[in-house]
Amino acid sequence: MAFGVVIGCFLIQRLSNKKLESSKNLSERILEEAKKEAETIKKEAMLQAKENLLRVKTEFEKDSKERKQELDALERRIRAKEENLDKRIDTLSHKESSIENREKALVNKENQLGDKHEKLDRLIEEQKEMLEKVAGINSEEAKKQLIQSMEAAAKVEAAMTVRKIEDEAKRTADKRSREIISYAIQRYAGDYVAENTVSVVNLPNDEMKGRIIGREGRNIRAIEAATGIDLIVDDTPEAVVLSSFDPVRREVARISLERLITDGRIHPGRIEDIVNKVRAEVDAIIRETGERTSFDLGVHDLHPELINLLGSLKFRTSFSQNVLQHSIEVAHLTGMMAAELKMNVKEAKRAGLLHDIGKAVDHEIEGPHAAIGADYAKRFNESPRIVEAIAAHHDDGRTNTILGVLVQAADTLSAARPGARREMLETYVKRLENLENIANSFSGVDKCYAIQAGREIRILVENEKISDNDAVMLCRDIIKKIEAELTYPGQIKVTVIRETRVSDFAR
Repeated sequence: MAFGVVIGCFLIQRLSNKKLESSKNLSERILEEAKKEAETIKKEAMLQAKENLLRVKTEFEKDSKERKQELDALERRIRAKEENLDKRIDTLSHKESSIENREKALVNKENQLGDKHEKLDRLIEEQKEMLEKVAGINSEEAKKQLIQSMEAAAKVEAAMTVRKIEDEAKRTADKRSREIISYAIQRYAGDYVAENTVSVVNLPNDEMKGRIIGREGRNIRAIEAATGIDLIVDDTPEAVVLSSFDPVRREVARISLERLITDGRIHPGRIEDIVNKVRAEVDAIIRETGERTSFDLGVHDLHPELINLLGSLKFRTSFSQNVLQHSIEVAHLTGMMAAELKMNVKEAKRAGLLHDIGKAVDHEIEGPHAAIGADYAKRFNESPRIVEAIAAHHDDGRTNTILGVLVQAADTLSAARPGARREMLETYVKRLENLENIANSFSGVDKCYAIQAGREIRILVENEKISDNDAVMLCRDIIKKIEAELTYPGQIKVTVIRETRVSDFAR
């Protein structure tokens, strides 16, 4: 048993030795393999390091080469700039020296010019004294003569310019204005038969005069007190005359008297009743006439007072022309001309219709009817343009608005047609005399003639004293004096005639 144990121990030791030896061999083999692998890794790492180093070196050399090229180019530019700066400095130095030389030369020239100016001033003074001695006049008188000659030359040039401008304006404006006016007249064919206010009442017989007068004149006094008019009973057969400045009162009295004559019952109580009824009827007629007129013309939103004033123009005449009919004509003509000029037609008609509204009350209020009408239009909230057109429709038009000029032109057209107005003989003759006196007051006028009922004056001038250009200025001066001193409807044409005549005798 002990032998077996020994053998067992021996075997175990031997197995252990074998295992140990095999383990050593395995470890040596692993160690060798590890050494070989480490050598391989080391070699690879060294190769990679060499490659990286080579790449970095190549890039560095490339960057260095590019930097060197840039520096070389920069250096070349800097050298070129330095050369240019050197050249500029040399040029500036040359210029500076030349400028200094020029300054010196200019100073010398200034000194020389100063000396020459002094010599010239002395010579001018000497020549001036010699000229004054020779001419016998001093410098102030010579200046006056020179100014007069320059003024005369300037007047001649101004007259030529005025003639040129007037000819140009006539060529362009005259034709157009005539077309507009003629077109407006052709389009409006108004009823030219104006209704005159009747101031004479016809009686069936002369016995009716006694009944109108009444016992101790009580009937005629009642009529005059109720109507506010004067009743004239004279030797005129079968007629009595109604006299009053107020056309509406005269119309009320006329209708009332006709009804009393027809009725036959004439006494103070009946007179008062009839007059009150007729007055209410006439007021209604006035209101209806104003409304109908404004409606027919398309002039809306008029104040009721303006409508009543407009309707009362039905009974008002001016130079035998019915004022309401005249206002309607002016409204139509103004609207047509405004349409041709592309203006506001409604506003133009409104201004034309209201332009003579002051004539409805001018027998009660002092002042020109244009100013009265403008005041009423302003009071009843008409626009400033309408008010201005009403106020200026009898002015000369130089400071007037376009709307006012159209109203003025239409007013002249309506009043200037044949038979529209009738002037008193004394006023007519006096206006002609004033026209001729104004023309004769200017020097150089030989003869003058007022023609076409005072709407034109022709002036013959002396051709030795008045030139063609002076004739232009003379015409304008006469026009200004006529506008300043005369009052007249419409416009007056002034024609200055200068002619040259050569006469001789055949022997």
